[in-house]
Amino acid sequence: VQLQASGGGWVQAGGSLKLSCKFSGGTFSAYGVGWFRQAPGKEREFVAAMYGTYSERYAASVKGRFTISRDSAKNTIYLQMNMLKPEDTAVYYCGADRGTLATIVNLRPDRNLEVWGRGTLVTVSS
Repeated sequence: VQLQASGGGWVQAGGSLKLSCKFSGGTFSAYGVGWFRQAPGKEREFVAAMYGTYSERYAASVKGRFTISRDSAKNTIYLQMNMLKPEDTAVYYCGADRGTLATIVNLRPDRNLEVWGRGTLVTVSS
């Protein structure tokens, strides 16, 4: 199984970006998916997760601004990021796991999901 993330870039505070993560090599529906980020000098942190079609969870810092979604026809995971803030600047990673939604939401920084995509850099300027 492989994940390929894209869509990062530079944006001014208050702007929007949409990240994509293409899933391949496995049964997409068998995996929960999540987005994580790591800012310079900080530990990796959970951003958003989705299991199935309707179960979603968000970090408190992004709730109401970010939306995770998945397109089963395209085997792709998305992260729509609105009202971006400078503190959202980080490398964003998508991940997938056949465990529970809690497995993804509660993932410790020193642990890994089954599959990770390469990170994509998001830079938000003030």
